[in-house]
Amino acid sequence: MAYEILTPVVTIFDKNSNIDYNSNKNVIEYLIENGIDGIVPLGSTGEFASMSLEKKKEFVSFYVTEVDNRVSIMPGTGSMNFEETIELSNFSISLGVKGVLVIAPYYYALCQNKIFEYYDALAKKVKGDVYIYNFEARTGHNISADTVYNLCKQNKNIKGIKDSTGVVSHTLEISSRILNDFPYFEIYSGFDDHFISNIMSGGKGCIAALSNIVPELWTKWVKAANDKDFDMVADIYKIINPLMKLYSMDSNFSLLFKKLMDARGLEIYTETLFPFDKIDETIFNKSLELVQNVYKIF
Repeated sequence: MAYEILTPVVTIFDKNSNIDYNSNKNVIEYLIENGIDGIVPLGSTGEFASMSLEKKKEFVSFYVTEVDNRVSIMPGTGSMNFEETIELSNFSISLGVKGVLVIAPYYYALCQNKIFEYYDALAKKVKGDVYIYNFEARTGHNISADTVYNLCKQNKNIKGIKDSTGVVSHTLEISSRILNDFPYFEIYSGFDDHFISNIMSGGKGCIAALSNIVPELWTKWVKAANDKDFDMVADIYKIINPLMKLYSMDSNFSLLFKKLMDARGLEIYTETLFPFDKIDETIFNKSLELVQNVYKIF
């Protein structure tokens, strides 16, 4: 199995909070030219929660057209509105995406039975492959390995999971519970520094936001893993690990990541949606210093 890095891509907005399609084209080309394996638009990094259903449809259509089958696309289609989730998921699948990444309702802390009921009903209504998005910090619930297993038993189109958990053992538990019976199931870690443990336990790789900033480093890491160059794998981990601090330097890292991408020379607006549209320049300068100290790209 070949390992992968999928980028949960930032969404570029103009100064009036409208999607800036030209700048988003620049981001797409930047990621593809630097060798990433796939793109996840409308994920957490992409500020999906503030966008209307019609804007999301328009954005997915744009992505499919611009990417033009050069890499895979797995849009985030989760919403608090179940029917909207179904509609956006089936719309995306009709355009030929790899699958849809769906976070469960993120206001109510669901029990495991409710989580099963939600994804079971979803999978039976979606006309393509579904990837579960487990993100306890945002939903208030953690999806158990048993729940994932039972969902796979009932639904052949549940094809994988993005496991955004700070506890590595949770992803390992899913791997050991699922892969013997469902070897096609693709397990992606949601945190960059879990890549090594993920692939060592049979996972597919990462859906990791640092690849917005350092895609060429990430693709080098994936290549080293696929080539079994474990010295290089270890060396790159020593760069990725300190960069994880970028996630916690501001309450919402999307603006910080855009500003760092801009500092790399991308021609993009760095606006994010209110109320996350401002950042202390001290924080930004510290982030620049951090990256410069461990990976000299500026």
